[in-house]
Amino acid sequence: MGEPKVTKEELLAKARKPAQDAMKMHPYYKGKIEVIPKCVIRDIKDFAIWYTPGVAEPCKDIQQNPEMVFEHTNKANMVGIVTDGTRVLGLGDIGPMAGLPVMEGKALLFKYLGGVDAFPICLDTKDPDEFIKTVKYLCPSFGGINLEDIANPKCFYILERLRAEAPIPVWHDDQQGTAAVTLAGLINALKVVKKKIEDVKITMIGIGAANVCITKMIIKAGADPKKFIVVDSKGILSRKRDDIKQTHKEKLEFCQMTNAENRDGGMEEAIKGQDVVIALSKPGPDTIKKEWISTMADNGIVFVCANPIPEMWPWDAKEAGARVVATGRSDFPNQVNNSVGFPAIFRGTLDVMATTITDEMCIAAAVELARCAEDRGLREDYLLPTMDEWEVFPREAVAVAKKAMEQGVARLKIDEKELFRMAEAKIRRAQEEVGLLMEKGIIAPYKE
Repeated sequence: MGEPKVTKEELLAKARKPAQDAMKMHPYYKGKIEVIPKCVIRDIKDFAIWYTPGVAEPCKDIQQNPEMVFEHTNKANMVGIVTDGTRVLGLGDIGPMAGLPVMEGKALLFKYLGGVDAFPICLDTKDPDEFIKTVKYLCPSFGGINLEDIANPKCFYILERLRAEAPIPVWHDDQQGTAAVTLAGLINALKVVKKKIEDVKITMIGIGAANVCITKMIIKAGADPKKFIVVDSKGILSRKRDDIKQTHKEKLEFCQMTNAENRDGGMEEAIKGQDVVIALSKPGPDTIKKEWISTMADNGIVFVCANPIPEMWPWDAKEAGARVVATGRSDFPNQVNNSVGFPAIFRGTLDVMATTITDEMCIAAAVELARCAEDRGLREDYLLPTMDEWEVFPREAVAVAKKAMEQGVARLKIDEKELFRMAEAKIRRAQEEVGLLMEKGIIAPYKE
């Protein structure tokens, strides 16, 4: 006998449970990260080494040779997660303080999945120039900067400026990170339905920071821009649109390069006959209708990735005829989520001390991420590795580091086997550390 069929009510109850548990467990632990030592403290005398008077010698060494900061400090493994709280998850402009739980969660994922020490920094300013200035002031402390949850279109301006002006790698995870993981999912979804990236017709629902970068990265990976249909809150982008402000230069660019059919209308018209729908827009569950999905081409691929609730429930998309369905949630099959991307991408970047994170490095991560899932056996409900497949992360890190060296943006040249060994050791250490703290009761067990 087969397993009993799960009802929609049971699926909805399962979908609501993480939010219910979050409201119990966050106040129980009062946050998710803390600072702990990584050096020996054999007795109190060791503070003469780690602090005054001994610490003066490494300080003088760094003053004479700034590159020695990577030898004497944790800078090479430290990332700042910086936000202004203007575009947090699917919640919008909730402010920097309300965004702090997300940034702490991001830091937790950085550490556990990538062995990267990350620190949340929530800035109380909406001025992009003040934001840029502040991040540049912070750069001496960090090996890289992860921009997070910043409203469109200023996020593009902030990233462009900081990538050009900051002395360390700066990326925006909602752009490059989301794009890399989405591309990986698309690569494997196309394998499942036996279609080629250069042939498929793709509709993008929503044109925020994520979908702008996803569109560009998919095109760079081989898709035909003329076969894209892009939809914003007012309808399909086309050469006819005269309502788009000059400050939205990405939208203006897509008006010119996409929609060769010159379609008009909204989401319904944009979805009809398409092979792929990728949505990162208004949280659902009724943003996208079942009847629209039913008009797609055969073997349709639907990515509904709004958080915290996807644009439609995945079971509704399947009932409407979609062959492959993905969301941004870990409690559904096919999670297309940055968590399997950014920890490893930064791991690889930091390990070779790259000066930037290029789109090609992200595409290399996407290809390796897709390959990891393929090695385990692709299925309609298994497009991407999950967070518990920890060996994926060192493989992805190595792919990123190799591409950085190939492109000439890496300070260090390291053998592939050594890169894997380094990444694996750092990730294992982080996970074993958490396990040990839990085993010893230093991280207290959760009690209802």
